[in-house]
Amino acid sequence: MDLNIYYNNLILVPAVSFVVTVFLKWLFIKLKTGKLDIAWALWSWWMPSVHSSVVVSLATAVAIKHWIHHDLFAISMAFTVIIIYDAINVRFEAWQHAVAINESLWEKKFKESLGHLPSEAFAWSILGIIIAVALFFI
Repeated sequence: MDLNIYYNNLILVPAVSFVVTVFLKWLFIKLKTGKLDIAWALWSWWMPSVHSSVVVSLATAVAIKHWIHHDLFAISMAFTVIIIYDAINVRFEAWQHAVAINESLWEKKFKESLGHLPSEAFAWSILGIIIAVALFFI
């Protein structure tokens, strides 16, 4: 199977996904706030979910290159499930703790926006799939 540069160097697929998703995040923040702050785009909260896009693009690329019966696909899917679970559930719990601590201190000392909604993780997982498939055809 003669694959392109992205699939001969599989790490490039999630790297491209990371760059595209961070750029889109920066663009959305710019449109919403009017600020040109790249640091906001690198934070691990708000739309889009860079976590979801990157790990899903990797799992999709492994599925395309090695098919779903390969051990690498199983590993990448396990990795994907753990990362997305963390982005949604574990960070939700941390958010609740931050809110409770801030309320008990009567001031905001801890960042409360930590994770993603399930809809955000799902939407940007689709972007990861699109990027992986698009790079296959380049």
